[in-house]
Amino acid sequence: MIRPRIDPSEPTTISRQRRSRSAAGRRTSHVPRMGEEDCIANPAQSQTKRRLYLSVRAKFALSLLAGIAWAVFSHQLARLWLADLSAVIGALPAYLAVFGIAILPGFMNAFLIGSLLLDRRPRVQVPGGALPGITILVAAYNEEAHIASTIDSIARQQYPGPLQVIVIDDGSTDGTAGALAPLHYPWLEVIRLPQNRGKSHALNAGLQQARHRLTLTVDGDSYLYRNALRNLVGRYLSDPPDTRAVAGAVLVRNSRTNLVTAAQEWDYFHGIAAIKRLQSLYQGTLVAQGAFSIYDTGTLRELGGWPHTVGEDIVLTWAMLERGWRIGFAENACVFTNAPTTWKQFIRQRQRWSRGLIEAFKAHWGLLFKWRMTTLFIWWNLLFPYMYLAFTLAFIPGLVLALFGIYWIAGPLTLLLLPLAGLVNLVMFRIQSRMFTEQGLRVRRNRAGFLFYALCYSFVLQPASVVGYVKELLNRGKTWGTK
Repeated sequence: MIRPRIDPSEPTTISRQRRSRSAAGRRTSHVPRMGEEDCIANPAQSQTKRRLYLSVRAKFALSLLAGIAWAVFSHQLARLWLADLSAVIGALPAYLAVFGIAILPGFMNAFLIGSLLLDRRPRVQVPGGALPGITILVAAYNEEAHIASTIDSIARQQYPGPLQVIVIDDGSTDGTAGALAPLHYPWLEVIRLPQNRGKSHALNAGLQQARHRLTLTVDGDSYLYRNALRNLVGRYLSDPPDTRAVAGAVLVRNSRTNLVTAAQEWDYFHGIAAIKRLQSLYQGTLVAQGAFSIYDTGTLRELGGWPHTVGEDIVLTWAMLERGWRIGFAENACVFTNAPTTWKQFIRQRQRWSRGLIEAFKAHWGLLFKWRMTTLFIWWNLLFPYMYLAFTLAFIPGLVLALFGIYWIAGPLTLLLLPLAGLVNLVMFRIQSRMFTEQGLRVRRNRAGFLFYALCYSFVLQPASVVGYVKELLNRGKTWGTK
């Protein structure tokens, strides 16, 4: 993948392309929303100018059929492969291995491609007048180097509505307090906690002081790109009335540091963004990430704030989904954040994310039996541990064997997945590049990061995730730190 060629610390150097946007939205009872315009062409216009309208459910059904068709095709193609492998390791282990490393990922990729190609969401027209008041919570632990830049990026937003920014210093032991001291904004408040107790505790301390009907969370090492607040609030107001949170688009700020951050740039730019866009299309983004998301304040208080878990953001999001509420995604509300700079930090981060997923299943397993489109992605996430385990215990050893001419596992079907995965990346790249152009961003050429992301990233990510799953299932010790 190729990433934004920008230095978020100097946002004024980037030219912005302004484009017209069509209006969309519905009204809601908890926060007034923008008016909605019909996106279907005027009947008086020529029939050739009208686009075929497909409902979200029709798009879901077509994409599901595409995924099933690919899975059936893959299974037929793998019959000889399964027979040969069964003779070596047994029928059941062979089927579990081939299904986990080839057939199931193929189904998911085919479903993803179909959905992205059919996605035609109307663009949000952000009103030029006043917008609802928002409270921004910034949980900070040892953010001396970045907290001033984060607050400065908020000040540059020129948000046309009441603003309250609460920085919660979660028992920092560095110069975070000193970095905050020179910052004098009428909307800035600082809460200093005596000791570090974790991100959820810090956010809940800030939530108690929230004065506005919308609450937004931002990490202490993030930089909000221009109009990020306006675009995020605009999407929230435009989404259906049962929406209670909207996730923003998180991009890597320090991608030029080394190969670790360069590879993550592609993961955030393609992988994470594609999944969130897919889930939002089907009315149920599964994670309103703590790095940059907006919530209905009343809903947060009704749910008791953020739970004291490792994955506090996903557990909170699933609590909303379990009550039938919707979570949206604003792909044009961009925030740049610092990614882990070492493989050790990266592995620890992805282990926390994996543990958070298991925590969400423990707390809200009932979502598996909710009959709606979102349920597919709940089951999808349930299958991730199995797929990652199959990759770690079957594909990696199979690849090693293939180097010695033994093709028991790394067979023809695994090679067939490569063009499919390439098509996924191509489709997502075009979508993301279009969004970048609209936001005045440029896509930078990050070839080294792409090659590592495409060829080697999974060999670090998936084993790390497996360890995280196992630790949570075994109830091993947890670290809740804000960083």
